[in-house]
Amino acid sequence: MGFLATKIIAHRGASSKYPENTMFAYKQALKDGADAIELDIHLSRDKIPVVIHDETVDRTTDGYGFVKDYSVSELKKLSAGHWKGWKFRKAEIPTLEEVLAWIQSTPLDLVIELKNNLFPYKGMEEIMLDLIDKYRMMERTIFSSFNHDSLLKIKRLNHNAETAPLYSKPIPDPVRYAKSIGASGLHPYYRITTEQLVRTLHKNGLKIRPYTVNSPHFMAILFRWGVDAVITDEPAQAAKLRKIKMK
Repeated sequence: MGFLATKIIAHRGASSKYPENTMFAYKQALKDGADAIELDIHLSRDKIPVVIHDETVDRTTDGYGFVKDYSVSELKKLSAGHWKGWKFRKAEIPTLEEVLAWIQSTPLDLVIELKNNLFPYKGMEEIMLDLIDKYRMMERTIFSSFNHDSLLKIKRLNHNAETAPLYSKPIPDPVRYAKSIGASGLHPYYRITTEQLVRTLHKNGLKIRPYTVNSPHFMAILFRWGVDAVITDEPAQAAKLRKIKMK
C-alpha cells in the first residue's frame, strides 16, 4: 500500500474549522488536499435528501426540531454556520443534489452516510440512488451507515453500489460479516483498528477506512499500516503529514 495509496476523506468536509456539512466545509476540503468528502443525509418532510448530521437541527443551526418535520424551503431559511462564526452565518443546509451538482466537476470522491438509525425514512435509498445515477456519480461514491440493513437494501437495488458498514465495537469475523452483506470494505472506529485487521481485510480483498482520526500520531500509524483511507475532520493536517511521510 504505502502512504501514497492512503486516501484522505474529509469528515463532513473540513469540519474542524468550518461549519460541518456545508458548502463552505466541502470547498475548503478540496483546497486542503482531500481525496473525498464524507457527508450525512436525512429526508426532509417533502422527501428531499438533505445534508445534516443530527436528527434535529438544534445543534448546527439556529432552529429547533426534527429535520423530518421541515420542508426543504423551511430548512433553507436556517443558518447552518453561525455557530462556527459570524462570517459563516449565511451557510445553508445543502440538499444532496446541490452537493452532487458541485462535486461532479471536481476530482473528489464521495462517501454518503445514511442517517436512518432513529427514523427509517421510507424510500430514502431509492431517492438517493436515483440522484447518484442522475449525476453519474455511482463509480465515485461509497455508501456507509450504522444501519446495515439499509446497506443491504442498497445492494439489492443496485448490485454495483459500493457499501461499507460503520461500526464502533469489534466484529468477531469481520471478513465473513462484510462479505455476508455484500460490502467491499469496512469503516471501523479508529481506536478498534489494528494492524492485523488491516492485513486480514486486505488479504481477503476488502478495504478499510477508519473514522474519525484527527490526531497526527494516530494518522501516522494508520498511514504506516496502509489503510485505504482515513476519515478525518482535519484534511489539511492529514495531507501535510502524508506528504512528509512520502519523502
